[in-house]
Amino acid sequence: MKYIIAGLKTEYEPKFSLLRERSRAYEADFPDSETEIRINLNGDFLEEKIKTYPNLTREEHEYMWTGEGFYNEVLRHGGIVLHSSCVEKDGKAYLFSAKSGTGKSTHTHLWLKEIPDTRIINDDKPLILLKDKKILVCGTPFSGKTDENINTSALVRAIIFLHRAKENELKRIKPSVAVPLFIAQTVNPHIKDYANEMLDKTDKILSSVPAFSLGCNMNPGTGKYVYEQIEKELSNED
Repeated sequence: MKYIIAGLKTEYEPKFSLLRERSRAYEADFPDSETEIRINLNGDFLEEKIKTYPNLTREEHEYMWTGEGFYNEVLRHGGIVLHSSCVEKDGKAYLFSAKSGTGKSTHTHLWLKEIPDTRIINDDKPLILLKDKKILVCGTPFSGKTDENINTSALVRAIIFLHRAKENELKRIKPSVAVPLFIAQTVNPHIKDYANEMLDKTDKILSSVPAFSLGCNMNPGTGKYVYEQIEKELSNED
């Protein structure tokens, strides 16, 4: 099957409905010669993963490892994934990144409730793409347990590293502080060349995109408060 994901012409063959259905919005048609990314999951590879993680079904394995294959390959095309929940307003994207269970999705869904005209681009693994001197975030079919993703892109406005706190507190952080936080929440490639690409793209992104640390209590009103504080901080830079 052929797909265009983040503008990249991609091929893979879903065997199970989970991957097939979540990829449907990205289906496309193009000549075989134009394929930029081709993902073939080796049978032995899948069987080994199934033995290692027996709690997952075969279709969950197919979905997860196809996503990892895509995110490794996309490093060669100017892209990098960040484990985060990405919300967009007025063509600008805000990525909230943290360890699983911290409350990324809880926070971005407060934005949906409290701020008009917002939407989720990807609730788990949005793709950041460096293209034509711009830094974009793109939806992909790979969005974790939820199926919250849309086939669109937006300019990255800010990257926010979230942690739980009793009181809401937003702080601007330097790229040198943000780099290890970013690397901890991206795909860890096993091939050295891919690792070099990951480090290079992380540096370029955080040299251009404002980064924040957010202590967040998830109380009603938090989404609107954080949005207004980010825009107040960045208004003098526009």
